[in-house]
Amino acid sequence: MNFRRFKIGYRTLKTAVGASIAMLIAMFLNLDYYSSAFILTVLCIQPTKRKSVRAVYSRIIASIIGVGFAFVFFEGISYHPLVFGLILILFIPTLVSLKFQDGFVSSVVILLHLFDSKELTWSLLWNEAQLMAVGFGVALLVNIYMPSIEKDLKSFRLEIESLYSKIFHEIAFYLRNGDSDWDGKELVEASEVIEKGKALAYQDVENHLNRRQNLYYLYFDMREQQFEIIERVLPKITALPVNISHCYIVADFMEELADHVHSGNTANKFISKLDEVKEEFAKMPLPKDHENFLAMAALYQFIEEMDQYLHIKRSFVGFNMKKKTASKES
Repeated sequence: MNFRRFKIGYRTLKTAVGASIAMLIAMFLNLDYYSSAFILTVLCIQPTKRKSVRAVYSRIIASIIGVGFAFVFFEGISYHPLVFGLILILFIPTLVSLKFQDGFVSSVVILLHLFDSKELTWSLLWNEAQLMAVGFGVALLVNIYMPSIEKDLKSFRLEIESLYSKIFHEIAFYLRNGDSDWDGKELVEASEVIEKGKALAYQDVENHLNRRQNLYYLYFDMREQQFEIIERVLPKITALPVNISHCYIVADFMEELADHVHSGNTANKFISKLDEVKEEFAKMPLPKDHENFLAMAALYQFIEEMDQYLHIKRSFVGFNMKKKTASKES
């Protein structure tokens, strides 16, 4: 039987400390149902700052709507368990239709307090308002600090560049030798790294309330577009019927490209080199038979796809934002 390694995460620690502080504050203020501040805090500590703000907003609105239902049904009909059930039958669809369903649990906590009191008074409403202020406020405060993920994002960036380099080296090897024992594992790894990198970059966006996009997210999105091209071109190479002289020209280009998949190179440089490859192709004699024709056609399609690969990179903003003309990778 496999067990996961025991680990206390940063969010777990924040939740425990924040919820305890919230309950202590509620106790200090002599609030009724002070332990509920603990629950309200737990519900609002989310993985990112933006999610926490949305969670607090949703729970405040849901609680206000819940108080309205309590006034109509508890005061209008009776403080009875069946009436409470009737409230939930109508309350849940209302929250869902208004898109505040995330606030259901916290609003039920408030409803339970109102039900338990058997009377809706201003002092009780003030007590509930203070409970929400303490619980939600502490949750927002402990979520102000989020650990930096810049190091992890950079690690993913370097990893994907290394994988692309290996893939291009394998393509060059195949073009020169017409055979390879490559198992293609870098393709699977590249796909996983891109997915993880995009998810982490999106989390970084969510941790900045005034930011709508993240440069790393754009980077991994760009690499994902390039990856689609890499997946398309590989069958064109592995399906070559014969090994023609054009293969060695493309192999030289791919070898050089493989050695420069990093932040210090411009895509323009390799677009120019690819144009030189096209010019060299144009000067070469026409194919003598059908197999040579198919091989040449496949290589032409390959270099056109690689041209698109480079243009995708050229459109990327770049990481050096201090310069107007940011560096662009290949």
